Amino acid sequence: MTTKTDHRAPQAFKLEPESTKTKAHPTKIEFTAEEPKQELATIPVPPEQRLSMRPRWGFILISALATLFAFWLGLSAVQIVEDFFLKSVLMGYLALGVASVAGFAAIAIIFREILGLVRLRRIEHLQLAASHAINQDDAASANVATSGLKSLYANRSDTAWNLKNLNLHAGDIMDPRDRVRLAERYLVDPLDEIAHRIIAKRARRVTLLTTVTPAAALDVLFVGAQNLAMLREIASLYGGRPSTLATFKLARMVVSHLAVAGGLALSDNFLHLFVGKGLLGRLSARFGEGAVNGILTARIGLAARDVCRPIPQEQSKREKLSSIVKELANFSDPNKSEN
Repeated sequence: MTTKTDHRAPQAFKLEPESTKTKAHPTKIEFTAEEPKQELATIPVPPEQRLSMRPRWGFILISALATLFAFWLGLSAVQIVEDFFLKSVLMGYLALGVASVAGFAAIAIIFREILGLVRLRRIEHLQLAASHAINQDDAASANVATSGLKSLYANRSDTAWNLKNLNLHAGDIMDPRDRVRLAERYLVDPLDEIAHRIIAKRARRVTLLTTVTPAAALDVLFVGAQNLAMLREIASLYGGRPSTLATFKLARMVVSHLAVAGGLALSDNFLHLFVGKGLLGRLSARFGEGAVNGILTARIGLAARDVCRPIPQEQSKREKLSSIVKELANFSDPNKSEN
């Protein structure tokens, strides 16, 4: 049995030249730009975590000595008042009144010191809440940060208008991190300009006066006094109440921040602004020392601003040291430039 198969008839094909062939166009792949990620907020000085339960003998020693000194002062005051009563009743009452005034003043000083430490601790808590709200977009932390910021600046005349404008957005719907940034824009950003003027003024004063100071010991005292005064001004500007103990604690926090950030190191990029300015570059070494002291003062001021600022500032928006150094090199006054 045979099977019939269909055969295709012969057919001629004309081959086209290679140049006339249709070329296939490759498929274009388009990549969409990735949206920029939200910049994380960093806290300048993290709170200390003490996991060790060992007793702090140094603190215990200082506390015991301070208590003994207070007992000795009280006993001495009582003895003096009793001696005056033995000699004269009038003098006794006068001594009792003076001792009462001294005791009241001592209590007021202690209360002020405690209030200053509490105020500084409050700013630390605001920084923690604000950074958590920005990084995690957490609504509870944002409410804590914004309400704490409003309470911090509630009784100040320089922030009253901005606080009123901020309250107009209380019912707006927005992300928690945007709410914190809005509060920062209204209440904290205007204070940064004032902080810049404070830092530039102190740095310029240190630069000029340490240049003409004859003794090195006076330089140390003058620079230390100016830096402590600058810390107190910046802390007061951002809502702190810098008492003596709070100022020393703030100084320790600033030093810790500088140690972590490596901000005490000075490079030639900053010094050449002074050395390479014609006649200024030919001045004595005293001007160079004054310039270095001014730059260090400016760096300490910027670190103090980061520590005292209730809301951590974005890294890209933080003021650079070079901006203040240029003012020092040009001997320009930011207050005059604004007028």
